[in-house]
Formats: sequence, structure tokens, C-alpha cells
Amino acid sequence: MTVKENPEKLFFTADTHFGHTNILKYCNRPFSTRDVHDAALIKNWNQVVPPKGTVYHLGDFALCTMGRTENIREQLNGTIHLIYGNHRSTTKRLKHKFGSVQNYLEIKVMDEEMDIEQVIVLCHYPFESWNKMHHGSWHLHGHCHGTLPSGDHQARVDVGVDSWDYKPVSYEQIKEHMTYKVFKPIDHHGRV
Repeated sequence: MTVKENPEKLFFTADTHFGHTNILKYCNRPFSTRDVHDAALIKNWNQVVPPKGTVYHLGDFALCTMGRTENIREQLNGTIHLIYGNHRSTTKRLKHKFGSVQNYLEIKVMDEEMDIEQVIVLCHYPFESWNKMHHGSWHLHGHCHGTLPSGDHQARVDVGVDSWDYKPVSYEQIKEHMTYKVFKPIDHHGRV
């Protein structure tokens, strides 16, 4: 399934792990308790994402009770399109709280500044190779909590909160990151 998106109100994130006490130690997150963690991520989310924004959450939204997951979802701005991660039991039962739910998705963003239709491949898990990779598509993922090197010239980015200061990242931030990373200037000796 391919959808078209407006870049101005478009955001990506992954691995929020709302309600997951052990994520604090597993990922060395700087929060004293699960409640402090969840409150900080909700606040960060709502400071970045406008009420009419669109967020693609690339998996592992929550690891807690269905009631807590639903309560957290209701506090978050924007329409959230969920890509399933490996922790999905709660969100599977709350599919109706999300704009859409799937395992994999490709979106197209009409980027007037670059005068292109940017293809973005979304999945919880990182790919070494993906659709239209050699034609300028980007791949956004989660799962790795900022531990997977993405390579010098690969247009792949971990959008998980551990990589982006515990908040969703905008399309514009991803574009800036990709432009620097994929199109690094080369000096006259061929070095980047």
C-alpha cells in the first residue's frame, strides 16, 4: 500500500515502549520511573507534533496493559499510523485507535523544495536493501535503539526515540540528515 503525505506536518518515531519499566535499564534511558518516562515522552511528542499532524510510529508503541496503552494514545497529538514491531500484543487489540496498522508501508511525499516525490519505506526492522533503494528511496526503521550503524552512503535511518532525544522526528529533519549523509561533498582527491 502506498499513501501520499504532506511534508509540513509529517513525523516519524519508533520504540517508545510506553509502560515498559525494563526499557529504562535496557536502553539506559535517563528517567527515574516508568511514569516519569511516559510523561516525558508524551510531553516531548506533543511539543513537536501538532494536533493535526501525522505520525508514522514504526513499532513497539507500548508494553503494558491495554487500558494504559489506550490512555497514553488518547494523550498524543496527531493521527498515528502504526507499523507493528515485535511487541504488539496490546496495540493489536487497539487497532481502532490508530489511523492505520500494518507490518510494512511505503509512502510518497511531494517535496516541492526538492521538486521530487520522495519514496519512504517504513518497517520496524532495518533492511540492508529495500524497494527503489537505487532510485533515491529512503528507509526508516526502529528496533535497534540507536545501536545499528547505518553505513556511509545508505539512506537508512533509525527513527526510534533513543536516537532522536526521546521525541518524534520531522520529515524536514530526516531530509536534512539524508541530504548530508547521502550527498556528502567529495573533495578533488575523491575523499568525503
